[in-house]
Amino acid sequence: MNSYLRRAVGTALLGTLGATTLAACGESDNGADSKTVTVVSHDSFVVSKSVLDEFTKQTGYKVKVARGADAGAAVNQAILSKGNPQGDVFFGIDNTLLSRALDEGVFAPYRAKDLDQVPAELQLDAAKHRVTPVDTGDICVNYDRKYFADKKLAPPQTFDDLVKPQYKNLLVTENAATSSPGLGFLLGTVGAYGDDGWQDYWKKLKDNGVEVVDGWEQAYNDRFSGSGGGSGKGDKPLVVSYASSPPAEVVGVKPQPKEGPTGVATGTCFRQIEFAGLLDGAKNSKGGKALLDFMLSKTFQEDVPVKMYVNPVRRDAKLPEIFTKYGERITKPATVAPEKITENREQWIKSWTSLVVK
Repeated sequence: MNSYLRRAVGTALLGTLGATTLAACGESDNGADSKTVTVVSHDSFVVSKSVLDEFTKQTGYKVKVARGADAGAAVNQAILSKGNPQGDVFFGIDNTLLSRALDEGVFAPYRAKDLDQVPAELQLDAAKHRVTPVDTGDICVNYDRKYFADKKLAPPQTFDDLVKPQYKNLLVTENAATSSPGLGFLLGTVGAYGDDGWQDYWKKLKDNGVEVVDGWEQAYNDRFSGSGGGSGKGDKPLVVSYASSPPAEVVGVKPQPKEGPTGVATGTCFRQIEFAGLLDGAKNSKGGKALLDFMLSKTFQEDVPVKMYVNPVRRDAKLPEIFTKYGERITKPATVAPEKITENREQWIKSWTSLVVK
């Protein structure tokens, strides 16, 4: 399973996760080797060897990666080990979990170099710089182009479209209580319709035949008709996935098609922002700071799309052609403030479950 698929499968519910042992890649113990920087992360953290070699060449530090099963479990472990962390830098906390980790004091302040190259709206902890934005991704409804072309039906583009009669029984989404994209889609509707409107929207969506499955892999690979380059075995032409799914569908396809088999409903997106931070109590804080600086370098930022299927945060980082040709740049995603997510996430999920699943 590539990094894109692993990223999509992970759960997002911090409160329901127990401690997860992190598996370290490499042999050096950070306390004994000050030239090693240890990154604690989820299992979707993938960087080109040549990029890590460049970091070592520039700084003298080697990178060791300690991976958890998924983002939620890795964050939970970081909270449990705060003050005596398992590494120097944490990578992979996003805006759905950020404020709890900040409240728990997991990170030490550090303002990374080149932060001025990152748009202000992505710097969610700009006052204290406890975390550094590294990448963004957008959870969006994807559609099977062939299905809609054959039916001579325009694909939906907005949340409002999804509740229209012509799209009845066409959408599959993931469970917001067990899936990161499922939760992101729920948060997108909260951002779009507000505290007073999102539940009514989901009542309409349920009445319009939305199907809910446990996770992304089941939704995308088993239920979506457009997976596998349009040869999906499912019968749902709409699925909650990512804006980067269309580029992933054409990786390795020869000859490259003029158009990917799947498209993105650009008015259904929720913006995820992923951060890295210096862990409070890090044994090699100097090396950790050097790595945070490097994560905002063009070298690292331009490696992010091809290895992790997410967008760089640096303004002048160039996207690979597969992203510019087949992907979508989401200019107006739905957003919800991290503090509001932390305050309401569990209740939103409970209400959603009662409305949609039970």
